[in-house]
Amino acid sequence: MDNNIFSLLCGVLDKNLILCDEPMDKHTSFKIGGNADFMVLPENIKQIKDVVTVLKDNGIRYTVIGNGSNLLVDDAGIRGVVIKLAKNFSQVVVTDNTIISRCGALLSRIANVALQNSLTGFEFAAGIPGTLGGAVIMNAGAYGGEMKDVVVETTYMTAEGDIRTVSGAEHGFGYRKSAFEKGDIILESTLVLQKGDKDAISAQMSELNAQRRAKQPLEFPSAGSAFKRPEGYFAGKLIQDAGLKGYKIGGASVSEKHSGFIVSDGTATCADVLALIDYVQNEVYNKFKVKLEPEVRYIK
Repeated sequence: MDNNIFSLLCGVLDKNLILCDEPMDKHTSFKIGGNADFMVLPENIKQIKDVVTVLKDNGIRYTVIGNGSNLLVDDAGIRGVVIKLAKNFSQVVVTDNTIISRCGALLSRIANVALQNSLTGFEFAAGIPGTLGGAVIMNAGAYGGEMKDVVVETTYMTAEGDIRTVSGAEHGFGYRKSAFEKGDIILESTLVLQKGDKDAISAQMSELNAQRRAKQPLEFPSAGSAFKRPEGYFAGKLIQDAGLKGYKIGGASVSEKHSGFIVSDGTATCADVLALIDYVQNEVYNKFKVKLEPEVRYIK
């Protein structure tokens, strides 16, 4: 353990919010990855700002994560400090048809809060296994809905530590992208929904979750869709048509259930997954001249 980094962190956080040599396979849905030197769990905006400031001032590398549902962590782990914004930073407040949520709230939790308040428009996100922060940055979507349909305002912190707010079109939402830059940390977003019928909202959420269970390999560790949808194509179909369904490297394989997913049998290493991603990209390009871009975020 680097006692200097630990001392710096103790200067801005309680010790119970600092984890040392923390296994990253406990913090990703892929259940893959070595240890992080340090992980911190700030509980408010001041603590986030203080942590980022002290790390930047001392030239210490940091990585921000949410629920780890879109992450592939290197087998050697992550150097420096991981700032985790999940359950520790997840307050959700409802006023009329507006929801203000901190970035660490799970999308499934926000969807359930909307349901309990008879608010419709967020059903599409009920089964997406990530947090609001990551969803806003990548404009996450499913079943015809996207974050751009409901997010009207977002407060974030820049890499320089400035806190700013954007609204409407300033988000720059596009397919799996937004105007937020590398180093920006989403703090909270305001969502505007519509009043609806509670039973109808519940039924739609149940239907979409049933479709997800039927079509996606939720029984295996993964990071969701492995590749972005190439314009004019579907990644899963390209991979299947390339004859790669079930193709395996080490403990990682192309899902038999949905070729757009790479899953682990419980023994996969990060190296296995990276090799499989590379193999799939090459095979699909050689057969169809289409470049697949990973949707999974690889960090080390």
